[in-house]
Amino acid sequence: MAGKEFLYRGKTLEELKKLDTREFAKCLGADTRRFVMRHFDVIENFVKKCRQRSAEGKPIRTHLRHLVIVPEMIGYDIGIHNGKEFFKIKIISEMLGHRLGEFAQTRGKVEHGAPGIGATRSSASLSVK
Repeated sequence: MAGKEFLYRGKTLEELKKLDTREFAKCLGADTRRFVMRHFDVIENFVKKCRQRSAEGKPIRTHLRHLVIVPEMIGYDIGIHNGKEFFKIKIISEMLGHRLGEFAQTRGKVEHGAPGIGATRSSASLSVK
């Protein structure tokens, strides 16, 4: 049983990969399209860096959480900085049009321990020793 073919705004992945970054921007929503049109040079430089680093066998790491994912980025493993460490993400076709920072969360889950002395009304009168 064959899987369903991926389409993004009615275009196949092969058609999208043939498009220039600015042509791909026409398939995006308004705010993302404006960002790509204004910063297409930054996105293209990042894609060129991805090609060079992967050819050299080096990891691709970036602090550029605001970059929009374009078709040329599909297939790369990118380390996205979340403020503390680089979160390794494999770029897939379903991520098109999203920003890199959406896939590297900056806030972790909080797991609280037991409450300390004075945290509740009943423990407020207890001695510290």
